[in-house]
Amino acid sequence: MKKQFLLLTVLLFLLGACAPEPAEHSFIRVNADGQFVRDGKPYYFVGANFWYGAILGSEGEGGNRERLHKELDFLKSIGIDNLRVLVGADGENGIKTRVEPSLQVAPGVYNDTILAGLDYFMNELRERDMTAVLYLNNSWEWSGGYSVYLQWSGHGDAVVPAVDGWPAYMEYVKQFPQSDSAKALFANHVNNIVSRTNRYNQIKYVDDPTIMSWQIGNEPRAFSDENKEPFARWMADVAAQIKSLDPNHMVSSGSEGAWGCEMDMNLFEKIHADPNIDYLNIHIWPYNWGWVKADSLTELLPRAKENTRKYIDDHMVIARKYSKPIVLEEFGFPRDGFSFSKEAPTTARDEYYRYVFDLIRQDRESGGLFAGCNFWAWGGFAGQNPDHVFWEKGDDYTGDPAQEQQGLNSVFATDSTIEIIKAENRKLQN
Repeated sequence: MKKQFLLLTVLLFLLGACAPEPAEHSFIRVNADGQFVRDGKPYYFVGANFWYGAILGSEGEGGNRERLHKELDFLKSIGIDNLRVLVGADGENGIKTRVEPSLQVAPGVYNDTILAGLDYFMNELRERDMTAVLYLNNSWEWSGGYSVYLQWSGHGDAVVPAVDGWPAYMEYVKQFPQSDSAKALFANHVNNIVSRTNRYNQIKYVDDPTIMSWQIGNEPRAFSDENKEPFARWMADVAAQIKSLDPNHMVSSGSEGAWGCEMDMNLFEKIHADPNIDYLNIHIWPYNWGWVKADSLTELLPRAKENTRKYIDDHMVIARKYSKPIVLEEFGFPRDGFSFSKEAPTTARDEYYRYVFDLIRQDRESGGLFAGCNFWAWGGFAGQNPDHVFWEKGDDYTGDPAQEQQGLNSVFATDSTIEIIKAENRKLQN
């Protein structure tokens, strides 16, 4: 009996010793040819936006680690290993259309539960051999960003578009690029986040290859012609700040492209020519930009494809000029009939996704610079509340933030789009 017990103990020890450790990887870089390289090999990807990852990874309000594990395992199973993630929201909770719980509740004051959620989320990615682009700010109200920093630095109460209207919001946030006090608060936030150590694995963020890049913000904008120069200087300053704290990781802008640069390609080029900005970002929104209409998603799909190709080609000129990769890190398309229900089909969306994926694969085959995409956005296994369209406290998080109809652009685990994503990632990996 003692021998059997001893044998069992040794066997369990050996099994534990043989448990797989997370794979060790080099940091993702850009080579001399302008390609992403991971572990010495070209890196092309079809990834997803998963802005709520840190909230889901927390143990407090909004947290659901069981769902997080399920989501990440499913994403990995369909070949997605690159996620674009919000570090955390800024400002007080309870503001209309702002996601919550917030991470930074006052200047430099953090909700440690959400910080723990961020650490946990990043460790779960590491264990699954996945990577993340972490964005630190936001032009838009749904996570605070510009407007909250302005409020904190004495520019009056933050304007909420859903209450005060979009013209009033634009007028308010255009103060940010010229507000030294607001930008200083954000600089402190950058220092705090970039220099932290993950409590679950004791790895400093600067030393963790799980991070693909730090991103200055979600769709940073100048918001006026007179702001173009101070905006470009601010972007350069933040990029330099991040590089001074963390020379290991890439830095990206989070830009929409010309659409986020007052339609000024020279401004876009100036920002992305900066040596501290490692690659180019663009976003494409066929519905938001009027290329398709709610009642003619299928009929106007050819125009959306044509405009998409042109928008990418226009920005590829700059990518080639500076030998830097380009990532389409946000794009979305509504469900058929402009329905928000996860039961509605996604015929037009699937065709649009296929078109975008084909462009990436063609560039991969020719060694080109169109390196990847992150569709907007991952809804996964989220349930929908039939009693209302917009997010309310207690609802599951979907890919659609609080200011948008829940289900508008979300890709759910039950969608036909999943097989298209899975097949495309298989082709890219081969």
